[in-house]
Amino acid sequence: MEESPHVLVVDDDREIRDLLARFLAKHGLRVTAAGNGAEMRAALADWRIDLVVLDIMMPGEDGLTLCRQLRAESSLPVIMLTAMGEEVDRIVGLEIGADDYLAKPFNPRELLARIKAVLRRAAEAPAAKGDPASGTVLAFADWSLDLDRRQLSGADGVMVPLSGGEFDLLAAFATHPQRVLSRDQLLDLARGRDAQPFDRSIDVQVSRLRRKIEPDPKQPTLIKTVRSGGYTFTPPVERRPRPDDGGRS
Repeated sequence: MEESPHVLVVDDDREIRDLLARFLAKHGLRVTAAGNGAEMRAALADWRIDLVVLDIMMPGEDGLTLCRQLRAESSLPVIMLTAMGEEVDRIVGLEIGADDYLAKPFNPRELLARIKAVLRRAAEAPAAKGDPASGTVLAFADWSLDLDRRQLSGADGVMVPLSGGEFDLLAAFATHPQRVLSRDQLLDLARGRDAQPFDRSIDVQVSRLRRKIEPDPKQPTLIKTVRSGGYTFTPPVERRPRPDDGGRS
């Protein structure tokens, strides 16, 4: 029997932690709660966590610091909880690798919906949506993108950590190269959910991807902005069998 997803809730407010733990457990999720960064790291060492719900406003190590640490080490999905109206926090959170955000106060049902959406995106490689690149590695410029393993590696073979949102966006670009894709198309391809009005997350994720794959992020050549159109992924993309696939096509 497949285990339920395991969610780690990190918030210094005990009442919020307990409320979320009870609510999420009631709806079929396994939940571990942590009140600070040290407890978060201990939980990650002790358990196989599938997603982290992380509050920004915490004493000591705040949520942005902890998200940055998480993203430097893994692509574990992160949903950030922000103060109402703090757009700067939300944008910074996305810039450092959060997959989604929710402003306090919030309805626990909305958080549950966000958790399910992010977990679904993390579990679904583009191949699961009928993409013809199933079982292959997409090679472009000096990069290799393994769709099934959800890994990006450079010419030297070193893996580059990507958040779930960054991977999904890069996969959307690499499976639709040399085409102009609007922000709405990219949201649909990469996020799999309706975006909020004036959602800026695509622009933020594009900026992050450029910093990771472009030779000069200030003069991008791989992901180009199309005025009033969106973005286009310029390099030719070659589909290659994964080396351990024995050359199967």
